[in-house]
Amino acid sequence: MQFLEVKNLLSYFESRLPVDFKDLKEIKTKIKICEGLGIKNIILEPINGLEKISFDIKEKIQSESQINIFFRINLRLGTIEEFRQIIRKYNNFQDILSIESLNKEVQLHSAKDSRVDLVSFSDPEILQTLTTGVISLTKQNNSFIEFSLAPLMVSNKTNQSKNFRKLYKNIQLALKLKANYIISGNFKNIFDYRHPRALISVCHSLLGIPMSIAKEVYTKNPQLLVGKSKKFS
Repeated sequence: MQFLEVKNLLSYFESRLPVDFKDLKEIKTKIKICEGLGIKNIILEPINGLEKISFDIKEKIQSESQINIFFRINLRLGTIEEFRQIIRKYNNFQDILSIESLNKEVQLHSAKDSRVDLVSFSDPEILQTLTTGVISLTKQNNSFIEFSLAPLMVSNKTNQSKNFRKLYKNIQLALKLKANYIISGNFKNIFDYRHPRALISVCHSLLGIPMSIAKEVYTKNPQLLVGKSKKFS
């Protein structure tokens, strides 16, 4: 079911905004900040360990804003047995489903499973496990991989430098293989929020992404991701 008239989908997205679904006041504050930054589309992700998001909660959240709000569930899984057991719950799932795992077998199965919209490499430890096989399978399945800028915002300069090198290396791999990918903020601290044009500039100047592609990462690609999760079916 659709929660609002969809508009401005080719404007800017924030593809991963972690929020506490038990704290509607906090959610409202974060949405207002995003509105002020010119973000027209937000994909919210619960930090509460929810496996699914109720219709009532979605309605309450959407009533706080006129911008487009979508929802995603992220599952962090350890073994292929765990993946096979949990993925059964997501047949005909209408929100975005993303999988995070250090296990390369889980990554490969996620990349070729039509129920999975997104294989996430937002975590720096997981990022270094990205393979050409996962990229190839997501392209075949019209799904996406996810990178995140959050690791670049850490205060420890040594860790920040390591995270940058990992991100740059894998972004270049994604560019070379013409991967389907998005770059989310995944910022947990509201003081890390940035105008999308600033994030596009970071992607272009620091990560070596051509400007035209960097813009699509924050506009067209998230729209395709939303469409894959059958929002408009």
